[in-house]
Amino acid sequence: MVHVLSLWFLCAAFSGAGLVNAIGTSGIRSDFARWGYPRWWGILTGGLEISAAALIAFPASRSLGLVLATVIIAAAIVTVLRHRDMQHLPPLSVFVSLIALAAISS
Repeated sequence: MVHVLSLWFLCAAFSGAGLVNAIGTSGIRSDFARWGYPRWWGILTGGLEISAAALIAFPASRSLGLVLATVIIAAAIVTVLRHRDMQHLPPLSVFVSLIALAAISS
């Protein structure tokens, strides 16, 4: 049961984050610009996050989805730490916890 819940929470979290990044509110766009990323970076990030959610949702592609999710979150953590933007770490720690829980419980 924990495994199924962690997978669905992970899918929901990546879908939500992907939509927010792809839509690109002014706050999101200014964060990406402050970190030195091009204007289209949020759309790419959002697309990758939505792709990770879709891959995780299906058992045949779940491993690939978990790997993609891990790479996305690792890149986000490196960006946040490099720019000392620590207010973004708590949400990222939730993603790390969900990925770890899904990987461990499978």
